[in-house]
Amino acid sequence: MTLARLSLTDFRNHAGAEMEAGPGLVALHGDNGAGKTNILEAISLLAPGRGLRRAALPDMVRDGAGGGFAIFAEVQAGEDLPPVALGTGIEPAHPGRRIVRINGAAAAAASLGEWIAVLWLTPAMDRLFVETAGNRRRFLDRLVLALDPRHAQHGNRYDAALRARGKLLVDGAGADPQWLTSLEAQLAEHGAAIDAARQSTLAALAVELAGQPDAPFARPLLTLVDGDGEARHRLHEVEDLRTLFASRRRIDAVAGRATAGPHRDDLSAVHAATGRTAARCSTGEQKAMLLSLILAHSDCVARLRGQRPVLLLDEVAAHLDPSRRAALYTRLAGQGGQAWLTGTEAALFADMPGPVTRFRIAGGRIAPG
Repeated sequence: MTLARLSLTDFRNHAGAEMEAGPGLVALHGDNGAGKTNILEAISLLAPGRGLRRAALPDMVRDGAGGGFAIFAEVQAGEDLPPVALGTGIEPAHPGRRIVRINGAAAAAASLGEWIAVLWLTPAMDRLFVETAGNRRRFLDRLVLALDPRHAQHGNRYDAALRARGKLLVDGAGADPQWLTSLEAQLAEHGAAIDAARQSTLAALAVELAGQPDAPFARPLLTLVDGDGEARHRLHEVEDLRTLFASRRRIDAVAGRATAGPHRDDLSAVHAATGRTAARCSTGEQKAMLLSLILAHSDCVARLRGQRPVLLLDEVAAHLDPSRRAALYTRLAGQGGQAWLTGTEAALFADMPGPVTRFRIAGGRIAPG
C-alpha cells in the first residue's frame, strides 16, 4: 500500500498542505513543534479508530479555523489497480461527528480498514508494557485490525452491548431478564469473534517472530492472558461466554462493570533472549521489542493480506544508535511498502537507501528536501 497523495485542510497547525510520495521511505524533518507528528496523525485517521493520539475530533481543528478539518488521500494498492480516494474530517455544524468518504461516497469509519492498513510507533507508546491493560488491548486490537478489517465492527458492537447491559444491571430488580439475555447473546457472539481474531493474530506473529534473530532488535514472546494474569490456552466459545455473562449478573451489578470477558484480557510480553517480562526490562529493551513487534507485524500483513501496511514511525531514528538505525533503514527498504519517519534533523536520514521521498516541515509549511 502506498499513500501517493496527502492533502490536509485546517488540520492541527496545517492550514493547507499537499504532499506527494512514492513507494519506499518517506522522511519528514523539522524542529520540534513544526507539525511532523500532526502529518502522521492525519494518516492514522485514514484507518478505523481514533488515530495515533486518540484525540477528540474538535481538538484536531486548526486554531482560528472555522471549526472543521479535512484529510484526503489517494492510496495505491497495486500497480495494476486504480488509486482509491479516502477522505475524513468534520464539519463545523457537527464537530463531534466524523465524516468518511471512499471514492467520493459516504462510508462508515470501520470500512476504511478494507482499503488501507496503517501501523504506527510513537514515543508515547514507549511505556506500553508498564501501562494499563486497556492500552495493551487497544494496541493488540490495532494489530488485529490490520489483518482483519471486520474486527472494528465486532469491537464496536461488543462495546455497545456491554454499555447497555451495564445500564440494565444498575436497575437491579427492574432489569428486563429477556433484554439482558439478548444483550449477553450479542456479547457472546462478538466477544468470541474478537477473541478468535486476537488469538489468530498472535499465532501469526509468533511465526514471524520465531524466524527473527535476537539482534539488532530485541525479540518478544507474546501471550494473551486473562484479567487475573493467567495465560489463555483455549478460545472463548460463544456458549461459554453466554453462560459466563449470565452467571455474573449479580457480581457485575455490585461491581458496576463487567468483571470477566474478552474486554478484560491483556497482552503479555517476555524478552525472548533473557526470559524477563517486558515490564521488568530496561526502557531501551522495551523500545526495541516494540519496534521488533511492529516490523514482524508488517511482515504478517504482507503475507496474509498480500499488501504491506503503511508504517508510521515517529522519532524512532533519534533513539537508535547508528548501527541499529542503519539496520532499520535497510530492513524497511528491503521489505518494500511505504514507511513514514520523522526526525528533527535531516542528517538522521542522510544514509537512507532509496527510493526516499524527503520533506522539510517548518511552521506548518511543507517543502521537498
